[in-house]
Amino acid sequence: MPTAPKGPRLRLPAGLPVAWLGLLPFAAFAVLFLILPTMKIVLGAFQAPDGSFTFQNLLDLNTDSIRSAYWTSIKLSFMTALLGCAIGFGMAAAVVFGGLPKAIRGPLLTFSGVASNFAGVPLAFAFIATLGPVGLITLWLRNEFGINLRALGFNLLSYWGLVITYLFFQIPLMILIITPALDGLKKEWREAAAVLGATGAQYWRMVALPILFPSLLGTFALLFANAFGAVATAFALTGPQLNIVPIKLFAQIRGDVLGNPNLGYALAFGMIVITALANFLYIWLRLRSERWMK
Repeated sequence: MPTAPKGPRLRLPAGLPVAWLGLLPFAAFAVLFLILPTMKIVLGAFQAPDGSFTFQNLLDLNTDSIRSAYWTSIKLSFMTALLGCAIGFGMAAAVVFGGLPKAIRGPLLTFSGVASNFAGVPLAFAFIATLGPVGLITLWLRNEFGINLRALGFNLLSYWGLVITYLFFQIPLMILIITPALDGLKKEWREAAAVLGATGAQYWRMVALPILFPSLLGTFALLFANAFGAVATAFALTGPQLNIVPIKLFAQIRGDVLGNPNLGYALAFGMIVITALANFLYIWLRLRSERWMK
């Protein structure tokens, strides 16, 4: 029997369907807390205290202290991204191809989803309570085995301590991103390589890794950007002891060190440029890897 004709769809004054109202909260948050602050930072980086246009703020970044902060942040982000990719890839490969019980995959991915977003003051407190000068593991090793981590040179409130802390959310993020890529490797490719006489190592070196390379490099770029912009964990763990860009910027916002707000905008603008390049590289490489997987 013929269906009843549908009535006219309700539309907003701009001509858009009413369903677009569902995006309104997201759009409002994006504009208020992402787009407008970013525009404020970009404009402030090119303004003098009197409001006139200038490049002096960017030129003032070329000081020993600020160059050192950027270089330390880049090294920290690179190291945590590299270790996060290597360890996370090994764990994801073990779950997907290693013959582990299927019951492990679900809890691992669930934990990775939680841990990849666990940062800031709670993460810093957790590591201080565990590996700090009087942390649980520190005292246990000292009392039970006579191992003094401080005497061996380990200090949680340092560069390598921050690296270890960052890995807590870098490794789970790698697992979440690379697991679908590993699932996308077709069994036919491995079977074809075996028929042609390739060993397991040759299959990974000549087939699997070249296909996964865009995903691996893109995830590395994403982890780099993720670590470069982290501020709450670093500040809560080391305070002003470690000279990295987020801590220097935080000090500028509070007005404790630098007296030029526009220089702070220039610092933030430099961070935006670096993280934007890393995210652009991730998106571009992800699109390339998706074409390979089809």
